Amino acid sequence: MSTSEVAAQRLRPPGRMSDARLVAHQLRYDLLVVLRDPQSRFFTIALPVIFMVLLTSLFGNDTTHARGHAIKNATYYVAGISTLGIIATSFVNLVITITAQRESGVLKRRRSTPVPAWVLIASRALTSVILAIVLVAVIVVIGRIAYGVHVPSATLPAFVLGVIVGAAVFCCLSFAAASFIRNADSAQPIIQATILPLYFISGVFVPRDQLSSTLRDIASVFPVSHLNNALFKAFDPATTGSGIAGTDLLILVIWGAAGLVLALWRFKWSPQST
Repeated sequence: MSTSEVAAQRLRPPGRMSDARLVAHQLRYDLLVVLRDPQSRFFTIALPVIFMVLLTSLFGNDTTHARGHAIKNATYYVAGISTLGIIATSFVNLVITITAQRESGVLKRRRSTPVPAWVLIASRALTSVILAIVLVAVIVVIGRIAYGVHVPSATLPAFVLGVIVGAAVFCCLSFAAASFIRNADSAQPIIQATILPLYFISGVFVPRDQLSSTLRDIASVFPVSHLNNALFKAFDPATTGSGIAGTDLLILVIWGAAGLVLALWRFKWSPQST
């Protein structure tokens, strides 16, 4: 250890947490808040699983042939509901939570504490990413056990990459979207009205092969379709190589960067409805 490092340690105030410990401490708090809320547990974990079971029950799990390969119908729904789960945890729920906490004054009070602002934001984003990963893992396990759908080992890293990138991108978009919503009561209807149509035209509820070219073209403008494409490619038996959907991930990153810039410009800690 150099002399300067020793001096820096001596100058550090006693009892001060490192940045990593601050984030870990705040992350634990945010996770407990979510897990102790029955409503959050239902809409975050249970509802996506219910959607997958319902869709597979309604449309069956027959084996069809696409692009010269046999594929089970449930494969589309495991990938699609994984997409829905990521968006539910890192976008829908996060926008609603941010707006409610901002308008109730919680964000303003937390901002007035000695905890740095970036720690509060990073912790909330990490909470959503962790929940998204856990939810997708649950969906994939159920898909394997109940429907015989699995991610090949060759494309598993690509699938994990898609989940992490997708969750991070929609976290950025959630902070941007929350800045446009003026009160907590309107957060849920606005977000649901925005995202639900995209689920239907992006391959989440209906396989893309069954959609018209016009709907596919419209969906390709938005990030939901590209996240679903990136995840489905890992399941698709026609996929060769690593299964990384480079173009889709790049478009997702561009959306995420735009959301981050917008959030940095517009995000407010104080209530906006008054």
